[in-house]
Amino acid sequence: MTTVSTMPARLDVATLREWLDSADSPRLLDVRTPAEFGTAHIPGSYNVPLDLLKEHREELRRHLEDDVVLVCRSGNRAGQAESLLSAAGLPNLHVLDGGVMAWERAGAPLRRGAEKWALERQVRLVAGGIVATGVVTSVVFPPAKWVAGAIGAGLVGAALTDSCLMGQLLSKLPYNRDASCDLQSVLRELED
Repeated sequence: MTTVSTMPARLDVATLREWLDSADSPRLLDVRTPAEFGTAHIPGSYNVPLDLLKEHREELRRHLEDDVVLVCRSGNRAGQAESLLSAAGLPNLHVLDGGVMAWERAGAPLRRGAEKWALERQVRLVAGGIVATGVVTSVVFPPAKWVAGAIGAGLVGAALTDSCLMGQLLSKLPYNRDASCDLQSVLRELED
């Protein structure tokens, strides 16, 4: 039976480090893409990308009875994961405030792998590239300015809704995927 946690819903790095060193340490679920996770992650964390978590939250809920700390790059996607898992009935959810960026700034240990661009950086590259191309093309073909306008409107919408369709689409590209990150692998790791 799950007990009610005494830890706050939002954790700073120092609190999480102390908790990880205790006998009742939580599970860490990193909801970033496999590429981001492979670049750097908190030792002992499990990679459950946000899109995988969305699709299989009920199944994951059955494997997560103890405290769970959700981690992402900055805390945004972890907050989305918290809402999804909470709606699925999972208690004892926590979010690392500031995510892996705060963890790294605090000098906490990270397991590093091959460097890959973070999803947010990829979105900036693609959105900026489309806008720049639209503006330059509009010199010759004036209606192209609307492409730049559409991307700008999409970015405003992303900020207002705290979600990003372009980021969701980019997360599905092979660059951001890892064949070893599938639901069955994650569930096996959680059982061990």
